[in-house]
Amino acid sequence: MLRPKIPTMPQPTGLVTPPAVIEPTPVTTATLTPQPAPATPAPSRPAVQLTPGTALALVGGGTAVVLVVGAVLVSMLLAVAITATSTAVCAVVIRSLLTRRDR
Repeated sequence: MLRPKIPTMPQPTGLVTPPAVIEPTPVTTATLTPQPAPATPAPSRPAVQLTPGTALALVGGGTAVVLVVGAVLVSMLLAVAITATSTAVCAVVIRSLLTRRDR
C-alpha cells in the first residue's frame, strides 16, 4: 500500500531519426580598425552648488525624516506590546474561570 512506484522510461514509438551531424566551421579573424576618439560633450547643465542655507535645509529635512520614522516604529512597537499584554490578561482570566468551574 505504501510502496512507492518507480516510473519507467517509455520506449520511443514510431520512426526514430538519427541525430544530425554538425559540421565544424573555420574560424576567421576580423581586422580591427581604430575608431576615432569621441569628442567630449559640453556640459548640458551647471554643477549643483550648495549654499550654507541649502545645506542647513537638507540637514533639517533629514533630521525630520529620521524623527518621523522613529516615532512610527516606536508606536508600532507599543501597539504590539499592548496587544501582547491584553492577550496575556485574557488568557489568565479564562484560565481562572475554567479552574473555578471545575471545582
